[in-house]
Amino acid sequence: MSKKIFIAIGGTGGHVFPGYNLARHLEKKNYEIELISDKRGFNFLKKTENLKISVLPSSPLIKKNVFSLFFSLSLILYSILRSLVFLIFNRPKIIFGMGGYSSFPICIAAALLKIKFLTYENNLIVGKANEYLLPFAKKMLVSHEELEGVSQKYKYKIFKVGNIIKKEIITFFEKNQKIKKNDQLKILVLGGSQAAKIFAETLPKIFLQCINEGIQLKIFQHCLSSQNEQLNTFYKNNNIDFEIFNFSDQLEGYFSKVNLAITRSGSSVLAELTNANIPFISVPLPSSADNHQLKNAYFYKSKNFSFLIEEKDLNEKLLFLLRDIYKNSAILSRIILNQSQFSDKNVYNNIDQVLKELTNEKN
Repeated sequence: MSKKIFIAIGGTGGHVFPGYNLARHLEKKNYEIELISDKRGFNFLKKTENLKISVLPSSPLIKKNVFSLFFSLSLILYSILRSLVFLIFNRPKIIFGMGGYSSFPICIAAALLKIKFLTYENNLIVGKANEYLLPFAKKMLVSHEELEGVSQKYKYKIFKVGNIIKKEIITFFEKNQKIKKNDQLKILVLGGSQAAKIFAETLPKIFLQCINEGIQLKIFQHCLSSQNEQLNTFYKNNNIDFEIFNFSDQLEGYFSKVNLAITRSGSSVLAELTNANIPFISVPLPSSADNHQLKNAYFYKSKNFSFLIEEKDLNEKLLFLLRDIYKNSAILSRIILNQSQFSDKNVYNNIDQVLKELTNEKN
């Protein structure tokens, strides 16, 4: 029986990293794994070792005008044809579609060739690619039962597995997490390329206001390499304790150093922070598709796992929140207690069970 599994991933970190985590898990189960993505996804993965990666073209559906619609449809059709040829010569047992438009062509090609495929959705509203693929998928694995946007007709295909995050983060736990009044706030600032730019422009000025009020801070900030000099200069000139970094897939190393995070609201990073019991302030990306980051942020706030400040309100609200947290240690302690009741520790066992059922099916 073939143990070859393809994992088709979109081009953003929110799709790439769950796919990479899944690949590492299935590798240890002795499956033959290959990752399929476009050039954007490959840029995240090119430094990974011992994983086979294939790059196929892809395109989003662009509806700005008739010309852009025709052009994008032509590219999508071309991508599906390329995927068909690829699968004919490299036929796997099962394909995982991790979401994003670059996972769409390979999954449609799989449907045409009657190759079983699953999709994975880790947001709280189903993405367009996964929505279009659902009629043809065997199952849609989801992180949250509260997922919106799925037709009642296909609800039977939905199976909650949890968030596919790094095993090291699921098992992460830091001793002595009791927060005392007027403890130094050790803040981890996270975000993708867009968040890095906005956060580097906005947050340092707010942190300076905190320092001027006597709030003790240490900042660990993700930024673009082009912002290194700017941030270094600002923090040094204002005597703010800091450490900056450009990219890390080993965030758990920073988790052990902080007691608060400020982050965009991608589903993976929110799940990682929650599993690691790091209280966080969500700042959703305003331009996220279907406003899914705002939905993610509201969900975690409703569970009392986090705070929520929209980007437009940062200058008005962040200082007040940091002041309250600094003066009242119980605020973070309550969030840590709530987060400790949540875990994605069963996610990989759940996936193994689904795979076992699928591989045992006759057709």
